[in-house]
Amino acid sequence: MNTKTLPERADVVVVGAGIVGNSLVYHLADQGWDNIVLIDKGPLPDPGGSTGHASNFIFPVDHSKEITDLTLDSMHQYAKLGVLTTSGGIEIARTEEREEELRRRMASATSWGIDAELVSAARVAELVPFVNRDIIRLGFWTPSAAVVDPLQAGALMREQASDIGNVTISAQTEVLDIETERGEVTKVRTSAGDIETSTVVVACGVWSPRIARMAGATIPLTPLVHQMIDAGPIPELAATGVEIAYPIIRDMDTLMYERQNGPDLEIGSYAHRPILHDPDDIPSLAAAQLSPTQLPFTAPDFDPQMEDALQLFGSILDREDVGVRHAINGLLSFTPDGGPALGETPEVRGLWSAAAVWIKEGPGVGRMLAEWMTHGAAEIDLHAADIARFYPNQRTPAHIRARANEGFNKIYGIVHPREQWESARGARRSPFYAREQALGAEFFEVGGWERPHWYESNRHLLEEMAEAGHQSVQDRPHEWDQRWWSPIINAEHLAMRERVAMIDLSAFAHFDVAGPGVVDYMQKMIVAQADRPVGRLIYTPVLAPNGGFRSDLTVIRLDDDRYRVITGGSDGARDRAWFSRNLPSDGSATLTDLTSAVCTLGLWGPRARDVLSAVTDDDVSGESFKFATARHITIGTIPVLALRVSYVGDLGWELHAPFEQGLALWDIIAEAGAPYGIVPAGIGVYGTTGRMEKGYRLMGAELTSEYTPVDADLGPRKIKDADFIGKEGYLRAREHERIAVMCTLTVDDHRDSLGTRRFPQGGEPILTPHGERIVDRLGRPSYVTSAGSGPSVGAYLLMAYLPVEHAVEGNRLLVQYMGERYPVTVARAGRTPLFDPDDTRMKA
Repeated sequence: MNTKTLPERADVVVVGAGIVGNSLVYHLADQGWDNIVLIDKGPLPDPGGSTGHASNFIFPVDHSKEITDLTLDSMHQYAKLGVLTTSGGIEIARTEEREEELRRRMASATSWGIDAELVSAARVAELVPFVNRDIIRLGFWTPSAAVVDPLQAGALMREQASDIGNVTISAQTEVLDIETERGEVTKVRTSAGDIETSTVVVACGVWSPRIARMAGATIPLTPLVHQMIDAGPIPELAATGVEIAYPIIRDMDTLMYERQNGPDLEIGSYAHRPILHDPDDIPSLAAAQLSPTQLPFTAPDFDPQMEDALQLFGSILDREDVGVRHAINGLLSFTPDGGPALGETPEVRGLWSAAAVWIKEGPGVGRMLAEWMTHGAAEIDLHAADIARFYPNQRTPAHIRARANEGFNKIYGIVHPREQWESARGARRSPFYAREQALGAEFFEVGGWERPHWYESNRHLLEEMAEAGHQSVQDRPHEWDQRWWSPIINAEHLAMRERVAMIDLSAFAHFDVAGPGVVDYMQKMIVAQADRPVGRLIYTPVLAPNGGFRSDLTVIRLDDDRYRVITGGSDGARDRAWFSRNLPSDGSATLTDLTSAVCTLGLWGPRARDVLSAVTDDDVSGESFKFATARHITIGTIPVLALRVSYVGDLGWELHAPFEQGLALWDIIAEAGAPYGIVPAGIGVYGTTGRMEKGYRLMGAELTSEYTPVDADLGPRKIKDADFIGKEGYLRAREHERIAVMCTLTVDDHRDSLGTRRFPQGGEPILTPHGERIVDRLGRPSYVTSAGSGPSVGAYLLMAYLPVEHAVEGNRLLVQYMGERYPVTVARAGRTPLFDPDDTRMKA
């Protein structure tokens, strides 16, 4: 019902009646939620947010599977509501670099199962006869691209939600405060009355940070301007008599788009200077000239883009009777990494975020968030959109604004899979940082940490390894393949395999969980048996309630009533939020974040024991210090928690030390390792070459909520009696016939049609020998989850899930990369690694 009479209590209050809020309310009702309240401070059907002014077109292909899946789900919902008009869309290339990017997009389209085609300039001109074909090199044609009416979609979803359940819709109602007790939502105070509730969803777009702040939470986004004009009237467009009769054009090299809007040509730009705003400075409904999110147009910012538009569409734009009929600086939301901000906020229980979502993803986000809120997990893996992914330093206004300033012009940019941010760097540095700088480290960032990816000081190893006959230390001939990469990584890898290497792992996140109820708590949180002897290491999946992966990490039993949880830097913030949310309400277990107190140095290679023995009086022999155990030892004057574990598949330890003593630890190990030829090695070895030779899975790549430990070969043989999150789904997966297998493949021939050796980077489709797309019985496509060199096995490696009928060692398949296909072979099906398959080296 539409009313301003609010109930005294609600099961959930959704703040914001844009496309996301409307979709969420419908899907919550569909999931069985009752007593739902939807409020917005603006009028309906257009409350004045970004939904009302957005260009409302959808191109389905994205390099991200997560975003593509949300988009396809949204398109299906829009079509079902009858508000989707399929027009097709063309992304054009003016430059050779963009032409290559469109070939990469073609591979992504194939991976995600979207019909698309690379077409000539002549074909583009056939589809859109008003373009200047002389400046077009190539087009990426997507027949399913479409325009939608999100306001009508929202109205229909509100109506359907009211038909299903008890839904109160209150427009022109402003949130005055969100009250909390002990970190949990208790009440929403509004201009139309107060509502007691334990669940609030902030779906306010550009206002979301302001609303979340009322509850003491942070939604890390900034409002940012996107310029858009309507030029017309244009007789050729008016003559069609419809809103859109021609495909939408994305003029990618100029960071612009053009689409018919009835008699006008709508032109939008992401090429102008970044123009950021504060949520508190957005004008009110009364003060806004058009709407709060349609700010006055700043023509000088658009003048260069108008020249680009005239160059492409001059035949219909460059006329005296065609003028600018509408022009705005429209606000959109931008997070530090450009992705959505979804899920329960880590600061406040019961406060959910549904922010930084584009029109093309809105209904899909509504459905997935409703599933998440109801069942604890969604059909589509949303880990990269989880608001909990941001560390505290990444939630600060300075960080958000810096990344938005840098990221805005990348919206239509050519962004490399390994590309690094330049702004807001240096926020977190390990105690080894000064030594690493002096050694010429190339730093990559994760979670704000600066991590060496390789060291220029090791460049001399290239000649050494080449003379030894190692082909993998050759450079990659194509600029794209060698971008954000160096053959030094492979040389460091070989030096580790032959001698010993030290690797900075201080970006690890460390949590201590302790208390009288800690064993029961850890049993609930992890798949593996937690009730192990003190000193045992436990490598274990952490599951979502549906049985899919939420994380994988290492747990150490430190004492009868204490465990340490160690997880990767990219996952630490999410994992902390998850473990914290699930702490027992009786206080029988507590969590302490030790990340900033502990540094970690990895020491691996056949001479690792020689180095460690030289700096400690403790017995580190294989008989005394067994694999998969942890012990407190002393190195010099430094107390160290040493873990006998290896993510690179070689003999060695993780050495965890007090942060302030880290520099001394580095110097001691480096000095003791000198006689054994020790080298510093980067994360390129740890996270790619060493890991992939061992077939180790990576969270967010091989491990997602769409796959189970059965698929990934990470499930324990014996299931513990104790209950754990995701157990029912995991048992169900074990009971059914296996559908997919994680495999390691080798690239058999790297040469493209010009004879240049090329190297897939990840995300590319795996095809049958006849070029057919491979999909398992659950509809999950086979694509490259990880790619990288295997210097010790003499091959370039790919990891991918394959249906069981294809997951046969020796099976020959294809990988599609940048428009061409390369032969690959299934080298391993399952967990057995290519390198040292019996694990004798790391267990020596």
